Amino acid sequence: MNHIRSALFSGLHENKTCNSSTFTMLPCGPALSFVRCLVRKKNVSGESLEDSKLCRCLSTMDLLALGVGSTLGAGVYVLTGEVAKSESGPSIVVSFLIAALASVMAGLCYAEFGARVPKTGSAYLYTYVTVGELWAFITGWNLILAYVIGTSSVARAWSSTFDELLGKQISHIFRTYFKINYSGLAEYPDFFAVFLVLLLAGLLSFGVKESAWVNKIFTAINILVLLFVMISGFVKGDADNWKISEEYLINLTAVTKNCSSYENVTSIYGSGGFMPYGFSGTLAGAATCFYAFVGFDCIATTGEEVKNPQKAIPFGIVVSLLVCFLAYFGVSAALTLMMPYYLLDENPLPAAFEYVGWGPAKYVVAAGSLCALSTSLLGSMFPLPRILFAMARDGLLFSFLAKLSKRQAPVYATLTAGVISAIMAFLFDLKALVDMMSIGTLLAYSLVATCVLILRYQPSLSYEQPKYSPEKAALAASERESAVSESQINMIQEKHFSLQALINPSSLPTEQTATTVCFLVGLLACLVCGLSVLTTYMNHSIANLELWSIGLLAGFMTSFIVTILLIQRQPQNQHKVAFMVPLVPFLPSLSILVNIYLMVQLSGDTWIRFSLWMALGFLIYFAYGIRHSLEGHRSNGDDESCSENSGLQEKNPVEEVDEPENANESDQFLAHERTSEC
Repeated sequence: MNHIRSALFSGLHENKTCNSSTFTMLPCGPALSFVRCLVRKKNVSGESLEDSKLCRCLSTMDLLALGVGSTLGAGVYVLTGEVAKSESGPSIVVSFLIAALASVMAGLCYAEFGARVPKTGSAYLYTYVTVGELWAFITGWNLILAYVIGTSSVARAWSSTFDELLGKQISHIFRTYFKINYSGLAEYPDFFAVFLVLLLAGLLSFGVKESAWVNKIFTAINILVLLFVMISGFVKGDADNWKISEEYLINLTAVTKNCSSYENVTSIYGSGGFMPYGFSGTLAGAATCFYAFVGFDCIATTGEEVKNPQKAIPFGIVVSLLVCFLAYFGVSAALTLMMPYYLLDENPLPAAFEYVGWGPAKYVVAAGSLCALSTSLLGSMFPLPRILFAMARDGLLFSFLAKLSKRQAPVYATLTAGVISAIMAFLFDLKALVDMMSIGTLLAYSLVATCVLILRYQPSLSYEQPKYSPEKAALAASERESAVSESQINMIQEKHFSLQALINPSSLPTEQTATTVCFLVGLLACLVCGLSVLTTYMNHSIANLELWSIGLLAGFMTSFIVTILLIQRQPQNQHKVAFMVPLVPFLPSLSILVNIYLMVQLSGDTWIRFSLWMALGFLIYFAYGIRHSLEGHRSNGDDESCSENSGLQEKNPVEEVDEPENANESDQFLAHERTSEC
């Protein structure tokens, strides 16, 4: 009877994994096979840095300039005034600090994946190797939308800023002769923005090295202008602008509203002091300032074009965020010291210099603004063709997008991205579409944090094979034998799920603990969604201390904390890489919470537009991508089915003992780096 049970269990296990040689005798049904196609993972265990067909010519400084230029865009010239006047006041410096901490959590997750999987694709690739193909396509498809809208909107902003310097003569001509009177379209076609996008697309098509030089020049000018602003602010600033009294603001409000009496007048500029709108206003300002740090993720798309990517990508991401925070912090502090926060407008820096009597300095600010817009435009345009290239190379988008030029640049993807972005900038009113950028970016941030949580608790991860030596080979064989023994013991002990196994799991990660973590992470995402919806749409009930809302809030919060603690109890994989996120699972979990909360804040119209974009994406995926997927072809070639590929995992330890030579080959993930110039 025991032999029968063992044989039955073995057969069920083999049928479940679809990896056994007897799989052809027990074929999966059509529905199960279809689901496996959706969750199959990209197998990169056999690839190495030498497999890259792109030009590996970027240095760490190039990445740092790309990250700073993309993140430190025109927002520093516009956003600081808007947030300080209406939400935070002088405490905008604290708002930027909170926003920077929230952004760093996402940046650290990107940095770890940049060290683990230094390949082109950014969040799309990270999702593909960890969660599966469908989620990867959703991520990549939304990144395409975010980068297209970002490129188009920045191009129109560049055109508008240049038009301001010329006294709005360009817009006057276009409104006179080319006016458009259709809802949803722009007021007039922006020919100058089209020229900018196509010029940049041509530059990127010519080569990444030349583009990097242009970006470094503009970024350097931008940094110098911001340093001038900060020094000027601390020289001409007045600390009393951070200590404005509430009485003075009430009198100012009465004068503004032409009130005959100062009695029963409420200040429209807050209560004065450092936090005139209270700590809630500072938090509201932090939510707005969070978007000022969007852009660093473009560094993650350079995995196949940078020298020493496992160290350069994490360094570029973390340091660029630090530089951007210092710039935002310094400029916002200087601005609110130079001029009372209630006098700021949509062009705060020129107004502040006029206020302190340095009017000609506005031309320096204008030059810095144009340079910032230029680097931001490059930062939006640069990753777009690389996402298209990565998805086309994997078969999920049309194959012509994966073709390279003689200079090893994704020329067709770049030109396609340029044409689409130029059309958007030419015709469409992008103000209504800008919020859709946020969905794509925040979804990518959330999935990367989720992937870090899942990947850390997977068993038997391997990324780099050291050079061969008899001593290392003997040591590796000894480690594999111990891994087999541990695995066999864990399989016996954890054959059935139990509460005891959840609270006191094995000392090493197993398939059982990995599955448990996947379930807990899914539960965590659901709890975060519920908590975000509750605090967004039921905030009045919570503020009024209604019993049902307080109970729901306490339930969600308690479940959220317990779920994180249960994940923390599970054993992590001990493999080390060049950079790893600290405080796992706490930091990735908080990153997921922040990102999903900000997604819930977006309007219903934005979600409707997002649904239409996703419908178009699913049409392309199910009509083309799922049939031409490279991973699907690999699976069919191996076992003639749509099996789920084990993205970053090694072979089973038992199989490694049976085939040690093949195991050594499959363990290799990253060979020694090739740094040849183009």
